[in-house]
Amino acid sequence: MLLLRREFGSDPVKRAVEGVKAFEVEVPSWAFGPFGGGRFGEYMPPGAARNMAEKMDDAALVNQLTGATPRVATHVLWDLTEDGATGSLKIARNVKALAEQRGMKLGAVSPTYFLRGSHRGTFSADDEEVRKRYVEQTMFAAEVAGEFGNNLVTLWFPDGSSYPGERELRIAYGNLKKSLAEASKRFPPEVRLLIEYKLFEPGTYSTTIPDWGTAALLAKSVGTNAGVLVDLGHHHHGTNVEQIVATIVEEGIWAGFHFNTRYAADDDHAVEPNPELTRIMYELVAGNVVFNQDPRKNWAFMIDQASPRENRIMAVLHSVDSLQLALARALLVNGRELRKRQLADDIIGANRIFNEATMNSDVRSIVAKARIEKGLPVDPVVAYAESGYQQKIERERA
Repeated sequence: MLLLRREFGSDPVKRAVEGVKAFEVEVPSWAFGPFGGGRFGEYMPPGAARNMAEKMDDAALVNQLTGATPRVATHVLWDLTEDGATGSLKIARNVKALAEQRGMKLGAVSPTYFLRGSHRGTFSADDEEVRKRYVEQTMFAAEVAGEFGNNLVTLWFPDGSSYPGERELRIAYGNLKKSLAEASKRFPPEVRLLIEYKLFEPGTYSTTIPDWGTAALLAKSVGTNAGVLVDLGHHHHGTNVEQIVATIVEEGIWAGFHFNTRYAADDDHAVEPNPELTRIMYELVAGNVVFNQDPRKNWAFMIDQASPRENRIMAVLHSVDSLQLALARALLVNGRELRKRQLADDIIGANRIFNEATMNSDVRSIVAKARIEKGLPVDPVVAYAESGYQQKIERERA
């Protein structure tokens, strides 16, 4: 810590400590138990949650160890249904109670568009009855978000095609836009929605919302209560995601993040504190969408990971740890000195100033201080391994 103060100054270090203490991110219910299928396979790690009560137990433990995850994001047809086909307000009410019993709250609600019946599209489908069914599920998600959650609905559409000519691209986009307008105009006024984009999957030739620009156009068509949802895995390799963030911020578009790490495609691995993540955090901090005094200007931050083999709870703890490390580095950047170098056209000097904080700084002492001041363990992953919780759930959930 002393070395950091000498290099970056006492005020930036203090700001980083306070920032880590204040930062919050939602954890996904689906990270703790069964979900999906396909590339995720059927493997379940020992002790994985079998129901919503156990998912909430695990999520609550993550929050106890990190102090940064008080909300749990849910999926309608994974978490809030009795029959696997429609949402149930009774179940949603019970899930909210399960969360509150553990000192937790419900966060964003996602309609589950990518299960049985979506193979020819959801909001973009040619079949009007299919579109109507998914619009109704979206309305249910909005009702739950407004009554039980944090007034946020997140939308990802698996709509696309595998071959040229398979679908009429213009009509598919038009159907999706009309369906989105129909759903959103029926939303409670306080509920906001984020529109996710994705380069591919399951269609490999076309995806109806393939990039942030399309998502932004759709959000604009909905109104001021809609924005863009950025998922780190949903881009071409080498895409400058931080530039996308900077553009969205400068355009005044409200947005949100699904944090994860990918190596090949949309792997949804646990978050790692890599340079890209830190550069993204810098743009979020510089754009004043993390700690803005007006809460409606702050972006929504969620983890979206689908851990295939690793210990589910440990993977989520690792993600939170990685986000806090990246945030601490971003908060150490000397913005005034950086801008001075930029205006002087000192290209290498500016790069070195930036990299000293975002790549070369060891901020583990900053994150540790933030946790100690909140009465939390210095290393949540180590604390979990030593807690005996894993052995307990393996016995009880065998």
